Order: sequence, then structure tokens, then C-alpha cells
Amino acid sequence: MTRKARRAADSPAVAPAPPAGPPLTRLEVRRLATIEALSLDFGAGLSVFTGETGAGKSIIVDALGLLLGSRANTDLIRSGETDLLVTGFWADDVASRRVTTQGRSTARLDGEVVSLRELQDWAARRLTIHWQHSAVSLLTPANQRALLDRQLPGETAAYAGAWRAWTEARARLDALRASERERARQLDLLGFQAREIAEVAPQPGEEEPLQADLTRLANLDTIAQSAAAALNLLSDGEENALGFLNEAARALNTSARYDDTSAQLQRELKEALDSIQAVVGELRGVAEDQAPDPEELARVETRLGVLGKLRAKYGPTLDDVVAFQAQVEGELAALQRDEQDAGTLDDEVARLHAALDRAGEALDHARRAHAPPLAQALLAVIRQLGMPHARLEFQCSALAEPAAYGLSDVALHFTANPGEALAPLADVASGGELSRVMLAISTVLGADTPAVVFDEVDAGIGGSAAHAVAAQLRTLAGSRQVLVVTHLAQIAAQAHHHYKVEKSVEAGRTVSRVRLLDVQERLEEIARMLSGNTSEAALEHARELLGAPA
Repeated sequence: MTRKARRAADSPAVAPAPPAGPPLTRLEVRRLATIEALSLDFGAGLSVFTGETGAGKSIIVDALGLLLGSRANTDLIRSGETDLLVTGFWADDVASRRVTTQGRSTARLDGEVVSLRELQDWAARRLTIHWQHSAVSLLTPANQRALLDRQLPGETAAYAGAWRAWTEARARLDALRASERERARQLDLLGFQAREIAEVAPQPGEEEPLQADLTRLANLDTIAQSAAAALNLLSDGEENALGFLNEAARALNTSARYDDTSAQLQRELKEALDSIQAVVGELRGVAEDQAPDPEELARVETRLGVLGKLRAKYGPTLDDVVAFQAQVEGELAALQRDEQDAGTLDDEVARLHAALDRAGEALDHARRAHAPPLAQALLAVIRQLGMPHARLEFQCSALAEPAAYGLSDVALHFTANPGEALAPLADVASGGELSRVMLAISTVLGADTPAVVFDEVDAGIGGSAAHAVAAQLRTLAGSRQVLVVTHLAQIAAQAHHHYKVEKSVEAGRTVSRVRLLDVQERLEEIARMLSGNTSEAALEHARELLGAPA
């Protein structure tokens, strides 16, 4: 490790990672719960959604949750309708999800139908939702460990590579040891098959000429008799073709002296005589020299027989037999390599285990170096959120055996009360405390996505803690697009964009609408949130909260 790298490791800094991808620019909702049709445009910074209790503020979160792949509850479909549709726009990208009353769900990306898993993966890189109950994810050891390890990408990647190499080598060694008997059986079988085919040495296309030879050899007597009969007709009989042709040629001797046509015909007869005499010579060889050869016949029959047996076992064609031979020889070579490898793989597994130990120790060192400053950064925010006596630290405990995530386990230990000992977060934190710890994490580390949504993150808090939560949300909105469903005026007053959710009855149907408030409407809404009315005193308080002149 270089001196520069060591200095960086010894002096860890906690900084949110920059977001990847564009923010959410528009949301369209159709036939969802009490919403008939809704189109919302979003900007950067902090956006809040407020409204009377029961107005349906969390419907916006439900709609975004559908884009993230949450369960498609048909109860969300507006009464009397057959489906709902949610569409989100991220710059030039569009994602949508349709849910029908039959429970069918159709996901699309840029108009193309995709699986729900593809939609989930796509949306999860662009949007994070902290539901009222999602802070419980902090209770899992894996998520607590991930908070620290996200600061250590190099060390975690190095350990993951060492773990993969070691486990793969160990699995191969285990497989080799467990299958020694099976491998021996396979070696015997494949060796026999390879030898059986190699001893015959079949050649593609070999059977056709052999079959022709067999047919000829089996019918030599018939061939000789046919040749003799032809010879009798052409030359050997008392009356034969050669004799007749000779007489015909002589008959033209006289006319050929006076007639060119006769002379030409005579020449052609003589050529025919020469051709037939050549055929007669060939036929005589066939008739006299083609005596049956039992040894040759037996050789061809035997060759065809062994080729047929190979086809029956490894065919159906001879080409298939040759291909099977190549496959068997490849498998045999692989098994023989495994036998050789088994003798050296023990050393390789030991070497890789030592490399894993070194990578694990480096990861542990980095965790110990980064844990205190990260815990202090989180604690500074947590104490501002209404828990001034809170304490928090990451505790590492060695594992008996290496695990996929390291040589040690990591757990968050926490207490919100003075004089109380630190204990696992899962054992001592209330729901409200978990929500504030989650907000601190999002503020300090940043969300992993360009847009982050908080649903009722302010549940159970008020007073100075409400101001602190509002300030933290505003801080987070400096690097992320933040959308918050809230009932606290302190949070609403920090927003860059303020939306109000309203419910009314139209034509006998309940309808929810969402609209962006102007300056005066926002003042009145914050006054209502503070005092339940828009009296002059409430408006004065709202102006003070907004930082506007009275």
C-alpha cells in the first residue's frame, strides 16, 4: 500500500456518494384509490405533501411504491374501475405499471413490456422509499454491516474476490473427494468405450462402399454366368454379333468404292466392331477371373458387422459414432486431469485460504478505522433529532469461521437514554427512534438513488426535534431530490415545493386531488397545520416559521 493510500485509510472521511441518474420529473396516476386522474410535475430540492388527516397523503407514496415493484393489491384500484395505471418520468425514460382487478400486473419501460423484476431493478437505481415501517430494515445485521462497508468498496471487493476463489477451489476439492468412487467407475466405462471405438477406427462414409463390395462378392457366380452368356451372344456362339457385323461390313465393300455414304457407314461398322471386341475382352475377364473368394467375403462381412455393432451402441449413424468417440475422449481427459488435480488442489486451497485471511484482516482493519468517525457523524445528527443523550457505535466481533462478508460480524449498538448501557439496536430502539436513525443515515451517507421519499418520517416527534428533522431533510435535499409526506409545519416550512392533498365529494364519489400551492396558499396551509385554523395569529406564526416578514 502506498503512503498516500495508508494516510487515506488512517484518516477516513464520511461523505455521501453522488447520485446516479436523473431525478423524478413527473408522476401520472390513474384510477388509484380515491384518485381518478392526477399529473404532478416535480422539481429539485425538498418537496412536501400535506393535508387533513384522511385526505390520502400516502397515496402518492403508494403509487411510487408500485413502480418499485411493491405488491399489487387490487384494493388500490378505484371502486367501479377495472384497472389502475401509474407512470413515472425520469428525463427521457418512462416507467409504468398497470394492475387489473383480476390481479394481473403489466410493467413497461419506455413502452416495452418487461418483467416485474426488471422494473424493480430499474426503478431501484432511481428511487428509494422510506416507508413508515421501512426503518425496521436497520434491525438486520446485514444492513447494519452494509452501512459501514459502503465506505470500504476496495476492501470489500478484495475480500469478495478472495472468498469466491477459496470457496470455488474448496468446492472442487470436496467434489473430487466425494466422487472418487464415481470417478473411478466413469474412468473404467469411458476408457472401455474409447478403446472399443478406437480398435475399430471407423471412418465416416465407410459403410457404403463396403456394402457394395459385399453385394458383388456374394453374387460372383451370377456375375460370371451373365458375362459368359453375353460372350456367347457377342462372340463365342455359332451365330454371334461379331460375325454378323463383319459380314455387314464386307457387304459394303463394293458400294463403298462408289458411294461416300456407304463408305462412311462401313467405317462406322468397323468402329462398332472394335468397341464390341473391347467389351468382349472385358467380359471374358469377368467370366473367367471372377472366381468366388471366401476370405475377401468374410473380411467385408466382418468389417460391416463390427461397424453395425458400434452404430447400435453409439449411433444411430457412423458419423454419430465418430462424434461420440470425440466426446468420450474429452470427458476421459477431463477426469484424468481431475485425478491429477486432486493431488495438488489441497495446496491450492490452503494458499487461497491464507489469501482470504489476509483480505479479511485488511477489511477488519478498515472497518475499525472507519467505524468511529462514521458513528460520530451519525450520532451528531441523531442528537439533533430529539435524542440529545443518544450513544451509537459499531461493534465488530470475530467469527469462528470466515463468512462471505468477512472474518468479523458488525452490529450497531445504541442507547437513547442517559446512564443506559449500549445494546444491539434491534433490542432497544423504538419505532420513532429507528425512523430518526434512518433519517440520520440518509443525511450523512446520502441515499443511493437520486430521489428519496419519506413517508411520515416525523411520526411521534415535535418541538425542537421537529425543527431538527426539518433541517436534516433540507440538508439532504441539497444533494438529492427529497419527497416527504408530513404533518409537521416545521418540515413543510423548509420545502422548496409544497403540495396539498385534498379530498372532496363530487357527484357522489370521493375524489382526492393534489395541487402545488402558491405563496399565499402555502402560508394558509402552514397556519392550518400549526393551529387548525387560519386566524391572524396562526398566519403570523406561519410567517415567522417561513421566515417571511409579518
